[in-house]
Formats: sequence, structure tokens, C-alpha cells
Amino acid sequence: MNAIDLTPLYRSSVGFDRLGSLINHALTADSTSSGYPPYNIELIEDNRYAITLAVAGFTQEELDIQVENGVLTVRGEKAAKEERKYLHQGIAYRSFERKFNLADYVEVTGADLSNGLLTISLVKEIPEAMKPKSIPINQTVNKALEHDVEDKKADTSKAA
Repeated sequence: MNAIDLTPLYRSSVGFDRLGSLINHALTADSTSSGYPPYNIELIEDNRYAITLAVAGFTQEELDIQVENGVLTVRGEKAAKEERKYLHQGIAYRSFERKFNLADYVEVTGADLSNGLLTISLVKEIPEAMKPKSIPINQTVNKALEHDVEDKKADTSKAA
């Protein structure tokens, strides 16, 4: 059952089918699991974005990035731990899975792991067919009347 009734929106719009599930998921998401790892979402330019996750202690081999059906999923799975005796363990090396819903036409262009920060680059590429375009307005001139006048002049000159 949806938490919010979006029926009025669906009556006057087309193509927002996924919006209801996104809102419902955001409202019902488990907030306790959303704290790790911390992340930033940054607008770099008009159609360029970056998601940066703090993944200190994870190597490139222990991270997995996938995009499926408009959802970007970042997983971190620590390799088998060697047995250590800690007096205090404040660094979290726990496994995680973080999901981000991507808007239409947002594509992942790359990822970089540097200094414990995983930065995922995104770009929004709107197809030419979807970009706004200007439609010229043709002004119709009554050419039929002008043509008739020219024909009559030609007919009278031929007759003379």
C-alpha cells in the first residue's frame, strides 16, 4: 500500500510512474542502515554530478559498483579478517550496500578511489529528441490571389 496517494498527479501527467515508488521507498526506508558509509552528492556543472563515499579501509577489489534499472548500487565486502586483539576498535570495517536512484538519462561515467574516498562520476545526457526545440511559425500569404492577378495581366498582354 502506498503511503501517499498520487492519483491526482497521474491524471494530468504522463511518464511519472516511477515517482510513486520512489516516494514510497524514501518514506519507508530503514533509516538505521543509511548512516554507513557517509556520502556526499555534488553538483559539478549543469549536467554533471559526483557521489563521494567515505570507504576508508576498503580496497578496490573489495568494492563493487553496479547500475541496474536506474538504481546505482555500491557494495563493500571486507575480505576475511585476520585475527587481531584490539584494545579499542573505532574504525568500522563492516560490509555495506548503498543504493541511489538515478533520474532518467543519468549515466555513470566512471569511478575513482583515492585517499579512502570513492568518487563516482555521473552525467545527465538528454537525447536530442528530448531537448527543447523551437518550432517556426509559418506565415501564410494569400498567394492564390496574387497568382490570379499575375495570370490576368499575362492574359491581357497576350490578347493585345
